[in-house]
Amino acid sequence: MCGISGFIDFRKDTSPEIVDRMKDVLSHRGPDDSDVFYKQNDFATIGLGHNRLSIIDLSPLGHQPMKVDDLMIVFNGEIYNYEETRNRLIADGVSFKSHSDTEVILRAFQKWGMKCLDNFRGMYAFVLYDEANQKVWMVRDRVGVKPLYFYHHDGLLLFASELKSFHQHPRFKKNIDLGSLALFLQYSYLPGPHSIFENVKKLEPGHYLEISLRDQSVRNHEYWSVIDAYNQPLLDISEEEALRETENVLTESFNYRMVADVPVGVFLSGGFDSSAVAALLQKDRKQPLKTFTIGFDVTGFDEAPEARKVAKHLGTDHTEYYCRPEDALAIIPQLPEIYDEPFADNSAVPSVLVSQLARKSVTVALSGDGGDEIFAGYGKFNQSLKFSGGWSGGKKVLSGAMGLLNPEHVPYFRSKYNFSTRYEKMRLIMGSNNPSEVMKIIAQYIPHTEVRKLLRGPYSELKTSFDINGELKNNDALARLLAVDYITFLVDNNLTKMDRATMSVALEGREPFLDQKVIELVARLPSDLKIRDGVTKYLLKQIVYKYLPKEMMDRPKKPFIAPLSVWFMKQLKDFFFQYLDGERLKKEGFFNPEPIVKMRDAFLSGTPISHQKLWNLLMFQMWYERWMK
Repeated sequence: MCGISGFIDFRKDTSPEIVDRMKDVLSHRGPDDSDVFYKQNDFATIGLGHNRLSIIDLSPLGHQPMKVDDLMIVFNGEIYNYEETRNRLIADGVSFKSHSDTEVILRAFQKWGMKCLDNFRGMYAFVLYDEANQKVWMVRDRVGVKPLYFYHHDGLLLFASELKSFHQHPRFKKNIDLGSLALFLQYSYLPGPHSIFENVKKLEPGHYLEISLRDQSVRNHEYWSVIDAYNQPLLDISEEEALRETENVLTESFNYRMVADVPVGVFLSGGFDSSAVAALLQKDRKQPLKTFTIGFDVTGFDEAPEARKVAKHLGTDHTEYYCRPEDALAIIPQLPEIYDEPFADNSAVPSVLVSQLARKSVTVALSGDGGDEIFAGYGKFNQSLKFSGGWSGGKKVLSGAMGLLNPEHVPYFRSKYNFSTRYEKMRLIMGSNNPSEVMKIIAQYIPHTEVRKLLRGPYSELKTSFDINGELKNNDALARLLAVDYITFLVDNNLTKMDRATMSVALEGREPFLDQKVIELVARLPSDLKIRDGVTKYLLKQIVYKYLPKEMMDRPKKPFIAPLSVWFMKQLKDFFFQYLDGERLKKEGFFNPEPIVKMRDAFLSGTPISHQKLWNLLMFQMWYERWMK
């Protein structure tokens, strides 16, 4: 895994020093090697920068930018089946100079063009310059495990694995998009393709850009979509066959993620997803896997004892660390640098800590991300199905009636936890019979009606990948929910969180559930194999029970988050006073200070308000201080 960056400047006035600077700020992503490519031709100036974390073919032959004939590439990620693809090409007479998957991409592109993507199983973002045809191709993997941002404005196209590279170019205009800021406040992350800045987009998963240097055109192509998988007919399959086929494809996918020329470990929380990864990998190995977990000395947050039991049962080489408030205090000021776009999932704190822990022993770590989205593990799926049912006319009448009442004036209930926000979300939910729309509302920490009160200026509500109902032909409500979650929360929250956390310490994170063969199979399985009688993740649990005792695994689900709601009342409250100060908010001009200061003071005095709303605001303020001043 690596960091890539660069530019296409049609005005041809960008100097070679700029691509060096863009590259250097990503050195944490690839400390083993780095280099740049720079060329000016009749059409544009092109710069490509690369920082290498050596995982496969550790020799100098894996150096990037890599050139083969008229092709030049910078590549971040892994092609897990590169050996098979390489052997196919060799059988067709293609010769290789290295054993790297980077060269496989170049040779495959020479042979098949962009159809080469059909052959790749992996996580990747790469930029390929085709000098003979004067084109540049920017590609992102099917799921979006590897990030790729691009900025297109005024004859300049920038690209990078992280936004911090863009700040190194003098023509980058860092204007905040208020619609994107509103989305961030709602969800605590920024749903793609949007970014916090105007003229900056995230290249969507399963897409590539085709840029013609001759006419300056930029065309966006989709080569894969999870929606297509969910639109396929369901398989006529028994439960026994489904279990066997699913375990087989999971085992294959998990083993692909073990391919490396460096030590590999597993993040183990003790839940079903990470336990499935550890169990299926350990079953055929004589050497114990290295597993890592983070614990908390706060009731309701600590999964370390469960992870320890799983590790002992499977026989892994297990390491754990208990996170203390002072650990969080040390990490929090680093978050705006690590997540250089506003990001407020507070599990970023333990994610960074477990990455630091694992990096002492391994260079690659596997996680359980994707299990909940594929096998229906979140409670919001059941909730969305429940609340979207019933008599639509009566619900809409109730929604209208709720809109006439101020929840702060409701006796008794107004003193309950986060009541006004929960009331407003329920009012919006009652107005919809669409499960996807209901899940969208459930996913919001701050409803858009509250966001409008917090933001000072007007903004336009932006469309996101939540709004894809027209593309989904499958009438199964759960399938629609899973498809939406796969292309929203999974990509822009969970994968963003783990990419930045792991790469902040030059650790390659891999997500073994996120293989196209896995999702293409499980998407076609009946929904009652995912949720049965209210039990989430039914099919995956049956697989895990083969390797771990049912009584060990059947316990309430715990979120992998830091107990900030407890710590903020004591050790962390100074952050609130510093960054959510009324005068400061007024001076910066984005927010109405009064409701924020009122919320802050009420929370710190013990009023049952959601700390996540304040955490969203705090993370934006800290990001703003780091990147906008």
